[in-house]
Amino acid sequence: MTWYVLYTTPRAEKRVEERLRQMGVEVFLPIHVVKRKWSDRMKLVEVPLFNSYVFVRCKNEHEVRGLVSVYGVVRVVYYLGRPAVVREDEIDAIREFLLLAREREIIVLSDEVEIAVGPFEKRRGKVIELSSNYAKLYLEELGAKISVSLHDLTKTGNLI
Repeated sequence: MTWYVLYTTPRAEKRVEERLRQMGVEVFLPIHVVKRKWSDRMKLVEVPLFNSYVFVRCKNEHEVRGLVSVYGVVRVVYYLGRPAVVREDEIDAIREFLLLAREREIIVLSDEVEIAVGPFEKRRGKVIELSSNYAKLYLEELGAKISVSLHDLTKTGNLI
């Protein structure tokens, strides 16, 4: 059995996953929990780690090509003219990442963040550099650059 990748219609990953499971297909949809801001509240929401992609485990290429008929599946992802294969250790690495990232936001370059603790608590800044444990922020109101532990940051700004 080999892992393959399917491309879905936008925001249909969970429904496609459900349809595939009902058909007896082994499917993996990496889900991450993030905070989303509405005008009146903050809420934790489950979102796919990779928008419009689901992983399926099939016996062969013919079987995975047949999954294109599932409503919501747009196409099989190809690499070098054949359905793209994802190694088992890559799937395991994604699962491990999700365990480590559980209930933590994924912060990337240029994100607007707020410092949650310490002397700069409630100050907002923009991420200009990232390492494995720290982010370098530019605090516009102070005109300063500082390093802050990723554990001490929360995303702000335009949360979708």
